Amino acid sequence: MPKLGMQPIRKEALVKATIVEIGRAGSLDVTVAQIARRAGMSTALAHHYFGGKEAIFLAAMRHILSIYGAEVRGALAVAKTPEARLDAIILASFSAANFRREVISAWLNFYVLARTVPGAQQLLSVYQRRLHSNLLAALRPIAGAKAVPLAHAMGALIDGVYLRAVLRDGPPDGQAAIEMLRRYVAAELEGRPE
Repeated sequence: MPKLGMQPIRKEALVKATIVEIGRAGSLDVTVAQIARRAGMSTALAHHYFGGKEAIFLAAMRHILSIYGAEVRGALAVAKTPEARLDAIILASFSAANFRREVISAWLNFYVLARTVPGAQQLLSVYQRRLHSNLLAALRPIAGAKAVPLAHAMGALIDGVYLRAVLRDGPPDGQAAIEMLRRYVAAELEGRPE
């Protein structure tokens, strides 16, 4: 007989184990058995809860996105100016919770998966629309007509910093990423090249 109330605990353990295993491997080249072993449970139980590696990975990305979304919403709630709102998005994008080796590896693989898996495509589309919308809301009052192209460029820069971070050895430098984006935005708003 299954233990009541264990399903959410076990699912969360599998999601966290998935993120760690993808970070360790640097790719989706991990098995459900490796994920289950890291979570301290059987492969059969992992399959029971998720059905397969793709579903576990999508659950892991939902987890990553929920942490990111909560951080952005919390930071935006206390931001009083458009500049503070923009900075809140930048800070959340490169915070210690969001910009760490395992999460960065998961993001890279998420982009690859989104090319062929409809569930991943949909999740990525939701993330991209929300990021763009948040950036645009912060930029419109301070950038005027430049807000739309600047929001697109900032979204691409954020994604690009993640891509470069996964290809480098050593720990990711969130503070350097924050400063680089701040300089870029300041230069764009002042109308001079970076």
